[in-house]
Amino acid sequence: MSESDHVLFNVSSPVVHAQSDVGVAEVLEWFRQYKDVEQRFGDGLRQSIDEVLDGQRTGRFDPHHKDQLDKTEKTYLGTKVEIVIRAKFELPRGDHMDYKIAGHEVDAKWTIGSNWTIPREAVGHICLLMRANDHTGTFDVGVLRIQPDWLNNGTNNDGKKTINAQGRGKIVWICKHGALPQNFILSLPPAAREKILAGKTGQRRVTDMFRLVRGVTISRNATQTVAQQLDPMKRVRDARITLSKEGIAILGHQNEGPRIAAALGLPIPAKGELMSVRLVRVPEGTAGNVAEIGGELFAAIDSDTPTAPLPTISY
Repeated sequence: MSESDHVLFNVSSPVVHAQSDVGVAEVLEWFRQYKDVEQRFGDGLRQSIDEVLDGQRTGRFDPHHKDQLDKTEKTYLGTKVEIVIRAKFELPRGDHMDYKIAGHEVDAKWTIGSNWTIPREAVGHICLLMRANDHTGTFDVGVLRIQPDWLNNGTNNDGKKTINAQGRGKIVWICKHGALPQNFILSLPPAAREKILAGKTGQRRVTDMFRLVRGVTISRNATQTVAQQLDPMKRVRDARITLSKEGIAILGHQNEGPRIAAALGLPIPAKGELMSVRLVRVPEGTAGNVAEIGGELFAAIDSDTPTAPLPTISY
């Protein structure tokens, strides 16, 4: 993504509008106090989407797919975003709108699509506009005081109107094309995803995931979604036993995992993350990234062909 595609606090023409509207300007200034504003919004949107998908119980992973979230769940997703973002920024509730920011009533508006629907009671008020796209891995957050002539004429069944082109041009962006934390399962190549999810049991799916997807960290939520079990880590422990016989280690954030990952030049799993790697024994004095395991040296190998069984690793 180029610098021009990734914008925080856009300084283009909409800022003129913000400066002419004291309320909008003060809300923007309030968000500017957070150096990690993009991460807070991104983490909050990721959390909201994942909680509504409820992958551990449902196996769902794509919020945009017509068969994965029904209409009521899409509506609830907006409520979930409102709640989680309030917690991320410790926002007080407004007297009439969702939040009170810098003394101003601000309404939270969310869409999984490209535009927002605005109810009559939000006209004249400041709205915090949020949207995310899991297929592109991006999200947008902006501020706009809703004006009647910035809304399309048509209404939906609830009497809500969408923001017209003129109104969208007046949005002052807090984050434009922000980086949405990865939806791991959705990011997989389709063939690999289909093979993993085709497993008839949670154990088979988890084992196949770590067999097929190596060298990258996998979130706890992704493991739970694939396992669809109350104890997904039991599936991981059993997968370790099976895959160790094929030369694959599943590293975590505890015990020997971080040391081995660092020695191999691989990402170090954070708490809750896991990563598989196929290993091959190498002789003493081998140059490059090698890890000592059980008194022997190993290097990572990018191969689908099983290697020799591994010694015991303290996970």
